[in-house]
Amino acid sequence: MANFTVRIPEDRYLRLKQLAEARKTSLNSLFEEMATVMLTEHDVQTRLEIRKRRGSAKGLIEAIDALDELES
Repeated sequence: MANFTVRIPEDRYLRLKQLAEARKTSLNSLFEEMATVMLTEHDVQTRLEIRKRRGSAKGLIEAIDALDELES
């Protein structure tokens, strides 16, 4: 597992800390969750773009369905 330092404004840090506490989790877990969500969104967008370029309507519908599942 890798470590990295994030520099953010103090007020944002405090808000994120409060959010983690409200979710009964650690800041580390909160950042891990945010990273997972963002990477998944990126992967879906990439697949949508590929399907769009290929002109595959079926593939596009499947990718949109996958996006809907993320929101559930």
